[in-house]
Amino acid sequence: MSRAAGRLLLFARALPRFAGQLLARLAGQRQRPAEIRRILIAHHLLLGDTLMLTALLAALRQGYPSATLCMTCPQAITPLYAGKPYGVEVIAFDPRQSGTIKAVLASGPYDLAIVPGDNRHAWLALAAGSRWIIAHADDTPAWKNWPVDEAMPFPDRPTAWGDMAAQLGGGDGSLRYRLNDWPTPAAKPFDAPRQPYVVLHPGASTPLKNWSSDRWAQLAAWLVQQGYQPVWSAGAKETALIDAADPQKLYPSFAGQLDLAQLWQLLAGAAALVCPDTGVAHLGRLTGTPTLALFGPGNALISGAGQFWADSPFVALTETEIACRNQTILFRRHRDWIRRCGRSTRECQKAVCMDALDLDRVKQALASLLQHQEALTCAS
Repeated sequence: MSRAAGRLLLFARALPRFAGQLLARLAGQRQRPAEIRRILIAHHLLLGDTLMLTALLAALRQGYPSATLCMTCPQAITPLYAGKPYGVEVIAFDPRQSGTIKAVLASGPYDLAIVPGDNRHAWLALAAGSRWIIAHADDTPAWKNWPVDEAMPFPDRPTAWGDMAAQLGGGDGSLRYRLNDWPTPAAKPFDAPRQPYVVLHPGASTPLKNWSSDRWAQLAAWLVQQGYQPVWSAGAKETALIDAADPQKLYPSFAGQLDLAQLWQLLAGAAALVCPDTGVAHLGRLTGTPTLALFGPGNALISGAGQFWADSPFVALTETEIACRNQTILFRRHRDWIRRCGRSTRECQKAVCMDALDLDRVKQALASLLQHQEALTCAS
């Protein structure tokens, strides 16, 4: 089945249901199902945004303890969910691959669907036979919102994305993440470091989140002085960052060698993780790894711990006085309290927000994080 054929199948399923939905609304007969037995979470988010949906999974499991939870998920992320955290079953999905569209449609019907982020996937939820669809309001263009039955506005006060997603599932902010909530995914064996080590992961989704290679090198040398083995981590397309920071290959590197399940294992055994604001930072929260996340263009509150991860050993280091971190849009919704930067490298040649995070601040924050964790370990 081609990509075009997949889209035709999706809308061939969705449009007749939308017509029926619209007629029921006009007649005042559209009602939320009284019994919720099957729930779909429909999205195609990147790793970090997907992992932050953990708060939504927790809220849905609390609100619907006996319901079947299914979630669409990019193929590369699915191994992390092999143990079915919160009982969720994941369906590999890529809107560019028609076969995965067909798989989602075949998985229905559902009594309830939650659409976090991009409301275009409300059409996917409708095509899969979802009887009631909840999403955040005011996505653009407007056609994305048409299948949504219950549109919740973005909050008017600063809120973490994970907590915002949880609100779609009825979360009230009382839930907290616990390590035993997420079974450790099975991973292929690899030679993990033996001595106390700290994972340094320089890569991110954009070069504008990169910290300078000189500072990474100096941080690694400082860790050696503190009695820790620096260990490099990076994606397959990010190995040049490690080469720049450690051209003499002084420290072990797993750059481009690990899948996500193996990376979970590496982080779980680490004394700490240092990385930019990227998906690996959120993976560190799931594994309970003391994590120092370097925030430049991103918003340290929106992508931070929020309420759900309030008990996690996570430090978001940022420089607040950055004039160009002034964009007020998140998932195409506007709120005055949003302060972030989604500019491209064509629009920004030098990330002053990352340069503002000097080495001494990073070392001080990491030292505090390590000392706090050592104190907790000794107390236990």
